[in-house]
Amino acid sequence: MADAKKITKRTGGRKTTSARRSSTRSRKREMPRWQYIAISTVITAIALFFVYHFALKNIIYRFTPCNGVRIYETCIPKGYSVYGLDISHHQGEIDWAELKKHNPKDSPVSFIYMKASEGSDHKDPRFEENWSGAKKNGFTRGAYHYFGTHSTGLAQANWFIKNVKLEKGDLPPMVDVEEKPENKTLFMQELKIFIAKIEEHYGVKPIIYSGKKYKARYLDDRYFDRFPTWIAHYYVDSLEVEQNWTFWQCSDKGRLPGIGRKVDINIFNGEPLKLESLKID
Repeated sequence: MADAKKITKRTGGRKTTSARRSSTRSRKREMPRWQYIAISTVITAIALFFVYHFALKNIIYRFTPCNGVRIYETCIPKGYSVYGLDISHHQGEIDWAELKKHNPKDSPVSFIYMKASEGSDHKDPRFEENWSGAKKNGFTRGAYHYFGTHSTGLAQANWFIKNVKLEKGDLPPMVDVEEKPENKTLFMQELKIFIAKIEEHYGVKPIIYSGKKYKARYLDDRYFDRFPTWIAHYYVDSLEVEQNWTFWQCSDKGRLPGIGRKVDINIFNGEPLKLESLKID
């Protein structure tokens, strides 16, 4: 007990040499405040960039002042003069006479694509009435097929051909490609078979529709570059893609008389005469 008291008195409650060394090493390992702030700032900036780019950008764009032109009750990028719609049963019953009567003269609807079929056995329930209504009211029309992943390309092509009889003055068929495939290689093979059959039957190159990111990921085959491209990319002032594009679906918020629900707005990359040259003759 006496020896223990002497030791306590000798150290005087101060840290031993070993403890002081440990404390010194701890201080040396401690990150400087400025470095901590710098790293935290960088991490926060990266996180905010991804949140803005992938979650907030499109939402914010809808409420910012229109930098383009406001037509069809939505903002359209400026610098273009040929506009059109794409429709399906989701737009409900369309009053074609009303749409024709109130078609804006300064920015008219120059073309309308309508969904005809999907997969190998589904037909859009409003295709027939839309197809005949568009022609009766003088709209340039086109038909499209929604390409599925659960049936062969040949079966889907035959189904589209069975349901769509194109006439002189109609636009080329369009294939809507946006399903995520389980097997990318097999998917592209079936899509090529579909496209080849459609081109052979109608004698024109079909148009390939997809989202900007989807195209870069799933249609990165030079074979598809031989065909006109239709890109879906909303709420931006310009379309930046490597390949020349023919159509751009730039908004899904359009409003027009005769159509009771919101409708997709599309831009044609060219003048009216260039659109005329696409028509089947």
